[in-house]
Amino acid sequence: MTTETATLAGGCFWGMQDLIRKMDGVISTRVGYTGGDVENATYKNHGTHAEGIKVVYNPEKISYRRLLEFFFQIHDPTTENRQGNDRGMSYRSAIYYADEAQKAVALDTIADVNASGLWPDRVVTELEPLGAFWEAEPEHQDYLERIPNGYTCHFIRPDWVLPKRTAAE
Repeated sequence: MTTETATLAGGCFWGMQDLIRKMDGVISTRVGYTGGDVENATYKNHGTHAEGIKVVYNPEKISYRRLLEFFFQIHDPTTENRQGNDRGMSYRSAIYYADEAQKAVALDTIADVNASGLWPDRVVTELEPLGAFWEAEPEHQDYLERIPNGYTCHFIRPDWVLPKRTAAE
């Protein structure tokens, strides 16, 4: 089986991991810190890193585009450095692309989200090349599986769904 990896940041990593891991075609998820300036980042010392999620998936079952569409549905990509009550650079929206193909899909998806008029404002999601990903401490991994009523600011927004693309697109 061939796998690919997506690295995303959209606020507190607990809720993102909980929702994305349930998608058909997602093989594994790990939460951590990415996109910042501190080596060996930790929860107590992650500098300008965002709380992120690394998603390993089977591209024969789910596309990178579909992952991004869901990512934009479960967090608000129009709020800068904020998700719900969480504020600061740690909670920014970002896509960290592994190659030019991922970058192109991300740019296309962001353009479609902006053009749709379904979101409350324009997307402020950062689009950056993938750098180091520092895996979070064990107590942050699978948090909402272990603590089902724990904190999350992520949820599926049924009105934030892009129209289906035609075969010609």
